[in-house]
Amino acid sequence: MARRRALLDANVLYPAGLRDMLLRLADRYLFVPLWSADIHEEWIRSLLADRPDLDAAVLERTRTVMDGHFPEAIVIGYESLAGDLDLPDPGDRHVLAAAIAGQAQVIVTRNLRHFPADRLAVYTLAAERGSGRLHCRFAGDGPGHRTCDCSRTPRCTS
Repeated sequence: MARRRALLDANVLYPAGLRDMLLRLADRYLFVPLWSADIHEEWIRSLLADRPDLDAAVLERTRTVMDGHFPEAIVIGYESLAGDLDLPDPGDRHVLAAAIAGQAQVIVTRNLRHFPADRLAVYTLAAERGSGRLHCRFAGDGPGHRTCDCSRTPRCTS
């Protein structure tokens, strides 16, 4: 079964814990992560603005490690699509453009209202909230199919 392709918005890469969880799920082949240089720049810029005590070089190293470990995640050639897209927040057009260019099935974001279902459906895309229960949505997609009861626990069982 083909793994879902998921574009990770900057706001799910910003929190270290959520970023770590998503990357661990991707590392277990539960989904194919996607991001762009613009998305990297956005989460790093936002994190440094909120946490000036952090070292920019450390965050750039995180970016480099992510790109090195998931080279297929880097979406390029999306920039020309962004201008024609219609979203409530024009600043998110690059995210949708990268999702389209990367052939994603889902945009993982903490701002669902920025990605209305009717505007994404045209591109056969959906938006899902980046949360601790997200792994249940991806659990059946990878090798060694896992089952979840997300109504009881956020953890999967083998």
